[in-house]
Amino acid sequence: MSAGISDSPSGGSVFGLENEAHGLAERLPDLVLEAMRVANTVAHGIHGRRRAGPGETFWQFRHFQFSDTAQMIDWRRSASSDQLFVREREWEAAHTVWLWSDRSPSMRFQSELSQTSKHDRALVLMLALSELLVRGGERIGVLGLTQPTASRRASTRVAEALATSAGLPSQAASLPPPVRLGRFTSAVIISDFLDPPEEIGQRLGVLAANGVEGHLVQVLDPAEETLPYEGRAEFLGLEGDDRMLANRVEALRERYVEKLALHRAAVEQVARRMGWSFLVHHTDRPAGEALLSLFTRMTSAAGDYRWSQPQSSGPARPGGRA
Repeated sequence: MSAGISDSPSGGSVFGLENEAHGLAERLPDLVLEAMRVANTVAHGIHGRRRAGPGETFWQFRHFQFSDTAQMIDWRRSASSDQLFVREREWEAAHTVWLWSDRSPSMRFQSELSQTSKHDRALVLMLALSELLVRGGERIGVLGLTQPTASRRASTRVAEALATSAGLPSQAASLPPPVRLGRFTSAVIISDFLDPPEEIGQRLGVLAANGVEGHLVQVLDPAEETLPYEGRAEFLGLEGDDRMLANRVEALRERYVEKLALHRAAVEQVARRMGWSFLVHHTDRPAGEALLSLFTRMTSAAGDYRWSQPQSSGPARPGGRA
């Protein structure tokens, strides 16, 4: 019996990168449809805040109303119709939210306990979140890949950017690029966060340097959480040549679960130091659960899409579950 075997070649070879690109291109249409389904489910009852107001960016034309002044009429647009139109600008209080999902080889892991890989679930969450944020009037961008946009096709553009960048070595990193983000922005980082906590803290510290608020979503396969294997098993590394042969996996389970808990606590502590929140999601659970939990943490009491730390009246389980 083998555990942790990757069907894909190592991410460092040209052959492996080409396979990754082709594989993602084939799966993306289905992932986009799944993301739209998840977004529509979670969006029920959530109202966006995109609306007309002071700003410089054109938003839409609307029909002239009796309460409007003549100075508000767009005569060029009205000339092509029998009706009068008013040009509205977008209310420029939109928040910029930077998204990033881990596409490194470790994210390809999928056990028999789940119907999807960590990689695909992370992409679905990112695409669904981008759809919801844009509907709510926010600008979204993908770290190291796209510029912020409030286009109603934002999620489609993100998917297109993912497809064209698949297979590039820079897109196989297990941590987001070390870029300094502007103030009054947010970041959502989706990963398995299995790197050393010190490295995670150093990289994320760069993103949070200007007071950027954010959220970490740890995506794990249920088998990674419980080590459910029995008897003799061989474990192969997905990001190198590491391998380990265990004669009795069940004898390792207690120590493994303990080490995973310690690692998660260290990553959560990194998030707490930055003032970021932390959420754990397992791939055998519906994606909508994680998305709804994430949105709950993002929404303030005023209903505005700003980050707010979850309130707790007592001790909470580390990271929460979704």
